[in-house]
Amino acid sequence: MDKLLIRGGRSLQGEVLVSGAKNAALPELCAALLTAEPVTLLNVPQLQDVSTMLKLIRNMGVAAERADDGTVRIDASALNTPEAPYELVKTMRASVLALGPLLARFGEATVSLPGGCAIGSRPVDQHIKGLAAMGAEIVVEHGYMIAKLPAGWTRLKGARITTDMVTVTGTENFLMAAALAEGETVLENAAQEPEISDLAEMLIAMGAKIEGHGTSRIRIQGIEKLHGCTHRVVADRIEAGTFLCAVAATGGDVVLRHGRADHLDAVIEKLREAGATVQAVDGGIRVQSAGAATLKAQGFRTTEYPGFPTDMQAQFMALNCIAQGTATVTETIFENRFMHVNELVRLGAKIQVDGKVAVIEGVPRLSGATVMATDLRASASLVIAGLVADGETVVDRIYHLDRGYDCMEAKLRGIGADIERISA
Repeated sequence: MDKLLIRGGRSLQGEVLVSGAKNAALPELCAALLTAEPVTLLNVPQLQDVSTMLKLIRNMGVAAERADDGTVRIDASALNTPEAPYELVKTMRASVLALGPLLARFGEATVSLPGGCAIGSRPVDQHIKGLAAMGAEIVVEHGYMIAKLPAGWTRLKGARITTDMVTVTGTENFLMAAALAEGETVLENAAQEPEISDLAEMLIAMGAKIEGHGTSRIRIQGIEKLHGCTHRVVADRIEAGTFLCAVAATGGDVVLRHGRADHLDAVIEKLREAGATVQAVDGGIRVQSAGAATLKAQGFRTTEYPGFPTDMQAQFMALNCIAQGTATVTETIFENRFMHVNELVRLGAKIQVDGKVAVIEGVPRLSGATVMATDLRASASLVIAGLVADGETVVDRIYHLDRGYDCMEAKLRGIGADIERISA
């Protein structure tokens, strides 16, 4: 099992190329199932979750070719098995995104209840509720969601869907299903993340009629058939945010090529308040910092976009660990998303957790140790902490990191970090 060995204390300088967004690429791979015509996706990141999704759709009879330059070509014309089995779904929650497209195009789908990071309960009841409003008959048995159209129906029917909570994957499933439904679908309380807008733009390129994406109300006028398209996956704002936090913590001057500052307003505001200089530049984002000695701890509360993202909570906490002062962090999205705290404490951090609230007291220095990643973003927080810690830090279980970061150690090495992948 691979690990990362980090020798901390080096500032970061240079340029990093931000990869395509995992959370856009995964639903867009599923969106390709909506048409029998070829679809080409550009800027698809080289990630374990992407490999899993490709394996999943190939298992359905889909032809999918992946090139080293991030191009993926998909042909779902011969799709013959509208099923996502547990063996392929258990490691990745995003596999639930196959449900809407399969049901919309083929009138049936069998999808295993999903897995993924152990960061708390993420129920699929909202997906079932929304698709049922469009007429789907869905039962959950033996660990599978089994969906079909009522007898005599050839298409889902448009509906007004109001979810009990903001759900990103739910919004994506409804968007894809509604694109081929009969009549108009209105999504109320829709997620507003940039990845939702990127998926909508891909669907529009396939012929879908969608308005309001990027707001809490999205209107979709269903059509009978979608065609193929070529679409470029939007840059990964969470990868960009992770590198922003790393440079702020270590000190340095780095440009993130393809980074989108307008997708990171809440994070950038906090970084500026902490003492880093962050600005949009032509084709990316530039971050400059004098490092821990000048940073001031910043409290925040995670919430749905455009608020502070839960996917950046752990990385910013690592920065707070070596900043001056005390910060209070409240996690409102997932109930088990403080599992990185005990590992940060092993490095010398001072953190107290009470339910959904963590209080971080900045310390002058962290010291290297062996730590264990517990989920995807926790892995990134431990890498950041290792970059600023004295001595050597070993991060174990980095298969979590590989699920969401494209060649992270190589990118960090390219801007001056002393980091390498080692085998156990």
